[in-house]
Amino acid sequence: MKKIFAILAIAAVVAVNAQAQNADIAKAKAALEKAQAGVENAKQNTKTATWIKYAEALVKAYEAPKGNAWIGMTAQELQVLSANERPTSESQVEINGQMMTKRVYANKNLYFDGAGQLRVIEVSEPVDADALDKAVAAYAKAAELDVKGQKTKDIKTALESINGKYMDDAYAAYNLGDVSKASVLFEKAAKAAGTAPLSQLDTNAIYNAGFTAWQAGEYARAKGFFEEGIANGYYGEGGESYAKLADIADKLGDKEASKQYLTEGSRKFPESQSLLIGLINYYINSGEDTAQLFNLFAEAQKNEPTNASLFYVEGNARKKLGQYEEALTAYNKAIEVNPKYEWGYIGKGILLYDQAVEIAEKANSEYDDAKYNALLGEFEKCYKGCVEPFEQAFELVQDNEIKASLAEYLKNVCFRFRTDPEFQAKYEKYESFGK
Repeated sequence: MKKIFAILAIAAVVAVNAQAQNADIAKAKAALEKAQAGVENAKQNTKTATWIKYAEALVKAYEAPKGNAWIGMTAQELQVLSANERPTSESQVEINGQMMTKRVYANKNLYFDGAGQLRVIEVSEPVDADALDKAVAAYAKAAELDVKGQKTKDIKTALESINGKYMDDAYAAYNLGDVSKASVLFEKAAKAAGTAPLSQLDTNAIYNAGFTAWQAGEYARAKGFFEEGIANGYYGEGGESYAKLADIADKLGDKEASKQYLTEGSRKFPESQSLLIGLINYYINSGEDTAQLFNLFAEAQKNEPTNASLFYVEGNARKKLGQYEEALTAYNKAIEVNPKYEWGYIGKGILLYDQAVEIAEKANSEYDDAKYNALLGEFEKCYKGCVEPFEQAFELVQDNEIKASLAEYLKNVCFRFRTDPEFQAKYEKYESFGK
C-alpha cells in the first residue's frame, strides 16, 4: 500500500510540474497569437512597433520550451531555478565519444556532462518550429518601416541575439551528431547577422556552415560557403578553407581545380601541413613531375628570402618524398636564414633521428658482419647528429609540451651513449625535465 501511495505522490508532482510548464507555454502561445493578429491587421501592420512586438513574441515562443535552462548552467542551478519542473526520465548516453546524462522533459531533452554542466538543449516540442526565421523577417520589416531609424539600435541588438541563438542550436545539433542540420543552422546564423540594419558578415558562421556541409557530404553547399569566406578574406585556420575546397574538387572528379586550390592556399599559407600534404599527394598520385612542387617553393623563397618557415616546409616535403639530403639542406637553410627559428632545428633533429631508426632496423636484419658494422657506424653518426639541433631547439622553444617532447628525444639518444660522461650528464638533465 505504501508503495502505491509513493507512486501516486510522484505522479502528482510530475503532473504539477507539467501544468506549470504548460502554463508558461500557453502564455507564450497566446502572446504570439495576439501579436500575429496585429501584423495581419491592415491598420496596424504599417507600424514599426507592431512588427517589433511580433518579433519579440516569436523569440519568447522560441524560448518558452527551454524554461530556465541555459548552456553552461549546472544541474544544481537548474534544480533551484526550476523547482517545479522534473524530468520524466534520465539515462546515460554517449555523445561524440563523451558520456552524458540525458534528462527527458515533456518538451525538451537536456544533456549534462560528467561535471554536471548543461551542454546541449534539444527542444522536442517547439511552440513554433520556424519562430526564429519569422522573427528575423519581422525585424527586417520593422527596420524597413522605421524610416527615421529610431529603433535601429534595438533591432540590431535583437538580430545579434538571434544570431547567437542560431549558433547555440547549431552547436547543439553538431554535438548530437546531426551535421546536416548544424550546417543549416549555421547558415541561418550568418543570415541573421547579415540582415539589415545589423548587416554584419559572420565569417565564423559561414565557415562552420561550410565545414558541417562538407562533413555531411553536401559538397555543392560546402563549396559555396568556403568560397564566400575566401572572397571576404576569411580562410579558416591556417588556410583550411583551401584544403577543404581542394578535397571537394577531388571528390567531384575535378583534379585540376583541386591542384589550383592547393597551390593558391600554399602560397598564402606556406606553413599549412594539410595544404602541403595535399600538394605532395597530388603530385605523387597524378604522376606529374614533383619538380613543379619545388618550383613553387623556390618562387615563394625568392619573394621572401628571409622567411625561414618556407625552407622548413620544403624540408618537410622533401623528407616525405624520401629526399633526405635535400631535406637536410633545406632545414639548414632555415637555420641559416633565422638562427632563432626553432622549427628549423626541430626538423633537422627529427630527420636525423628518423634516419637513425631506419638504419637500425636495416642493421637488425643484416647478417654480414662487415655490412652490419658499416650500418652501425651510420646509425651512430645520425643518432649523435640529432643531439645538437634538438638541444638548440630545446633552448629556443617556449611551449612546455614541445619542450617535453624534445627532452624525450634527447633522453632516448643520450641513454644510448651514457658510457660517455658528456652524454650521461645530458641524459640526467633531460630525464629530470618536468619532474
